[in-house]
Amino acid sequence: MSRLRLGVIGAGAWGRNHVRTAAGLAEAELAAVCDTDAQVRERLVRQYPTAYVTADVADLLGRVDAVVIASPAATHTRFALQCVEAGKPCLVEKPFALSMRDAEAVARVAAERRVPVLAGHLLIFHPAVERLRALVQGGELGRIYYLYGLRVNLGQVRADENALWSFGPHDVSVALYLLGEAPVRVAAHGKSYLQPKVEDVVFLTMEFGSGVLAHVQLSWLDPHKERKLTVVGATKMVVFDDMEAREKLRIYDKGVERPPDYGSYGEALSVREGDIFIPKIPNVEPLAAEVSHFIRVARGTESPRASAEDGVRVVRVLEAATRSLTTGGAPVQL
Repeated sequence: MSRLRLGVIGAGAWGRNHVRTAAGLAEAELAAVCDTDAQVRERLVRQYPTAYVTADVADLLGRVDAVVIASPAATHTRFALQCVEAGKPCLVEKPFALSMRDAEAVARVAAERRVPVLAGHLLIFHPAVERLRALVQGGELGRIYYLYGLRVNLGQVRADENALWSFGPHDVSVALYLLGEAPVRVAAHGKSYLQPKVEDVVFLTMEFGSGVLAHVQLSWLDPHKERKLTVVGATKMVVFDDMEAREKLRIYDKGVERPPDYGSYGEALSVREGDIFIPKIPNVEPLAAEVSHFIRVARGTESPRASAEDGVRVVRVLEAATRSLTTGGAPVQL
């Protein structure tokens, strides 16, 4: 089987990682890269002399079999539609779109033309998140009560999107992936400290029909760099810490037990302290796993793990959270 010719649109801060990943894959070749910045194109020519470098998307589409879209968020919809019209499968980086209208348009056209479109929900390809989902879906944690995440850092400050749209797609997509359901109610509080109308910090809360509550703190204005998720179940609790070099997942055999029969109030609830288990997690780069999966989807040998419809579901949550932000945190029904 011939190698898939892969193209990348956008080779900036994150797009350069897609370029590097595509260039290193055995099952595909980095055929073309598109970027409007002349200095970026000069760098690409030096680093990847076998790849075709251009400033024109149409030029790239004529030379590739599939496309990764890693350009600025405001261009995602336009380029995704352009790829679908050309019959080229595409992986659209987060955020999938900046509005429900745009997200649904891409999903609708992709379905009509039967062209695979994937949402760039990177963390669902993280081996620790895969293991965590198996724990949740397999019932090992018991009934899930709530989960909370922390995604904070100092920089990179953006002017074209706030912390919700920059960081939020990661945590929203992971919550939906773990629980296998979409929230029914969303609320968000945030503040703009550095730039008018661009929230630097956002506190997002999602309520699910199953009774699960999820809370996420998002900020690029924080003294710490943290990427952490805690899932609390009736039987066990799990902490995923992506800043840990090796021990990324810790499973706590802890809980609060309520015996069926008890004689006094003091016997009604008892805290159970058990062992802490640290599973071995495969050392797999999520981006390489994601792009390899995209290549198999583009070849028609695998179904999308994060489809255009998944992109729509995440954008629906982010758009509802944005409405909540503008009303001072009032809950929004989905």
